[in-house]
Amino acid sequence: MGLSYRTAPLAVRERLALPEARQLELLQRLGEAPAEALLISTCNRVELYLTAPDVAVARQRARVKLERLGGTEVLEHLYEHQGEAALLHLFRVASSLDSMVLGEAQVLGQVKDALEQSQTAGTARGELSRMFAAAFRCAKRVRTETGIGMAATSMAGAAVALANRTLGGLEGKTVLLVGAGEMAGLAARHLKQAGAGLIVVVNRTLSRAEALAAEVEGIARPFDELFTLLVSADAVVSGTSSPVPLFHRENVAAVLEERGHHRPLVLVDLAVPRNIAAGVDSLAQVRLHDLDDIQRFVAHNEAVRAEEARKASQLVDEEVARFLRDQAVREGMPVLCRLRQRADAIARAEVERTLSSLGETLSDKQRKSVEAMARAIINKLLHEPTARLRTIGVEPEGEQYAHVVADLFGLIPT
Repeated sequence: MGLSYRTAPLAVRERLALPEARQLELLQRLGEAPAEALLISTCNRVELYLTAPDVAVARQRARVKLERLGGTEVLEHLYEHQGEAALLHLFRVASSLDSMVLGEAQVLGQVKDALEQSQTAGTARGELSRMFAAAFRCAKRVRTETGIGMAATSMAGAAVALANRTLGGLEGKTVLLVGAGEMAGLAARHLKQAGAGLIVVVNRTLSRAEALAAEVEGIARPFDELFTLLVSADAVVSGTSSPVPLFHRENVAAVLEERGHHRPLVLVDLAVPRNIAAGVDSLAQVRLHDLDDIQRFVAHNEAVRAEEARKASQLVDEEVARFLRDQAVREGMPVLCRLRQRADAIARAEVERTLSSLGETLSDKQRKSVEAMARAIINKLLHEPTARLRTIGVEPEGEQYAHVVADLFGLIPT
């Protein structure tokens, strides 16, 4: 269950933009054994993946927890998928078919990070780990077998393109980049590619700002110079993890007085929660773009990748079917193992009795021949039933068939 840019406005999504400590708390509450839990939290989606013996109980616990964290309105925007539908959704997310920017590569890394976080917390164990490993395999096929990523860009790239369009070009323009994390790094590289005249990187940790600035041939400045630098900037791209807005109507208005009344200022907010407070865009010289604006901008550019997306969707369907087949085989394997163990035990007992009755008259070579004959008989007798059980296990009636075999051979524990 979750919410994303497709179902919830930014103001609702940012309510569930939790710091890492609270994410771990949520996972540990919902992922107590035998249940499992995994959380994907990005600027465009917050999704919980759960497995549990009682799905209804797990669902209710998750809804209660999410309501406490984000309020009743969060529940109004939630979507839920169960069983195969949940698997299909995960594979599409990992393959960037559900991304704001179709085909962007960043989401796969975010999903991998989510799995690592849950495995470290001990809340993603058997089934979730297998599901996500299969999703990663699917995403790799999509990237290598389709051209969906060829014309794709990240959200940061779309943000820079939007700023470029709003300013009528970035050549010779000064861009203030606030933040030095992954999103800011992507934005910095896109700004350089777009020909920005000067990129000024500001971050609370100056050393990180310096490292990013060096990469894009920009300059780094201390965070406390933020509003001094804003006076000369043509555009601002902000993507920090600050839990509260950095830019307010009052502090931006003060800067505008120094800039003069005829210089426009383009502000692009890539952060969730937002770095730029509501109300800043009411200032006359300001042109503000947030993630919802970027979504609308991106929507106009997706037709190019529509055909590749269709091919990718077919691959996703194939990989989902493959996972379900493998799952059915895994669920049938205990019967195969018990059948083999029962046959081997009977063969060993009969071989020992036969060899004992023959006394010391047989050589070592003859004894080994008797043992090999017993194994060969078992293998030949079990080959066809084993192959049949493996095949039927992937079909809808596979579970019932495996139960019949277990009952027929007395393999069901009493």
